Parts: sequence; C-alpha cells; structure tokens
Amino acid sequence: MKALIVDDERLARKELMKLLEEHPSIEIVGEAMNADEADKMIEELNPDLLFLDIQMPGRTGFQLLEALDSAPIVVFTTAYDEFALKAFEVNALDYLLKPITADRLSEAVHKIQEKERSKSGRARDKKLGLEDQVFVKDGDRCWFVALSNVRLFESDGNYIKVFFDANRPMIHKSLNALDEKLDERAFFRASRKHIVNLSWVEGIEPWFNGGLMVKLKGGDKVEVSRRQAAKFKDLMSL
Repeated sequence: MKALIVDDERLARKELMKLLEEHPSIEIVGEAMNADEADKMIEELNPDLLFLDIQMPGRTGFQLLEALDSAPIVVFTTAYDEFALKAFEVNALDYLLKPITADRLSEAVHKIQEKERSKSGRARDKKLGLEDQVFVKDGDRCWFVALSNVRLFESDGNYIKVFFDANRPMIHKSLNALDEKLDERAFFRASRKHIVNLSWVEGIEPWFNGGLMVKLKGGDKVEVSRRQAAKFKDLMSL
C-alpha cells in the first residue's frame, strides 16, 4: 500500500517513517511539509493512504482534503487531544496522537489492513464511482463519505448540497465540475440542479411536459427534465 506522510515537522515525519519500517505492507512513497506540497504529490503519486497532520502553516489538513476530488484512506497524526478531535466529528479511519508509539501505530496499521481487505481491490478509475469516498466539511463538522451513501447532489448557487443519511452539508463546487468527475454508470445528471445516485432509485413515474419524477430510497423526489428523460429511460432499461 502506497502512503504519503504530510507533516510540517521534519522530526515527526522521520520518526513516523522509522516506526513504519516494522510494517513492510506500507510503502512510504513520499513526504510533504505542507498542503501545497501534498497536493502535487497526491496528483503525481496517487497514494492509497495519507498520514496527515491537521494543523500546519498555510492550509490545514482539513483544507487539503476539501480540495481533493476523492479522499484516500486517512490516518490523522496530530497533537490535538481526544476531546478536541471529537469536536470535529470527523470519522477518519484513525487518529495517532503525538508522540506516536509503536504499539499505537500497530493498531492503526491493523485497521488499515482491515479496510483494504474490505475493498474490492479494483484499480482506481479516473471517474469517481460508488467505492470512492469524498471528504465533506461544513463548519466544524467533517465527514468521510462513501459515494455509495450519497443519494443526491443538489446545486445551490456556487455550492452543492450533499445528501447522505440525515445530513445536507454544502461544498464549494459547481455541479458541472462534479458531473465531469462522476462515473456515469453510477450517477445521472437529472437536470441542471440535480445529480442522482442510480443505486438509490426506488420508483419512476411520468411527469409534466414529458419529464419524469424519480423517487429515491428515503423519500427524496427529483424531477428528470424532458431533455434528460429519454436518456434516463434508456439507462434504466425502461
């Protein structure tokens, strides 16, 4: 598994690399001292795993994740105490509180390996599919969300509302830009305002002016424009 270490403290990076020598399943492919460096290295190296500091000069670890189209597995390495971390409500795979101990790192590596085994193991596609996850931040609340759990994206000005569980956080992206990134086999652009997860479609009925009304599991209803209705019918084999 390819891993990238992102931490502004050189000694912290070196200590973690030394500890990881005991875990040959994890290959350190690079180290970055800030979010800007990490951005470029993530693009070039396509790591499976980030060991990521939260508080760094310039952009924080959270802000780095917000800028990524999809988030790899993340283990935070941080000096924040447990109480402060809970305030963020981030469901990261794990947290390593500094100074990191060998035993605590071993626990984290075990979780990483379990996570990897639960995945299908398909090679990463350029398009984002149901097996990918995204990082969503809204105020002090943060989530790593599997796209399989996102039933709907809704445009709201310069933002997109992300529908998963009972949450509706906003991300600062355009629906057009997101549409280009998503796998069309899993997500459908229903209209200028909505993208739906096809695996969440529960019912379809005719609607005004040749359009369709799609009902999603959970009760959300989305209108498919007349322009998109024929394509939708063909896609769903209606």
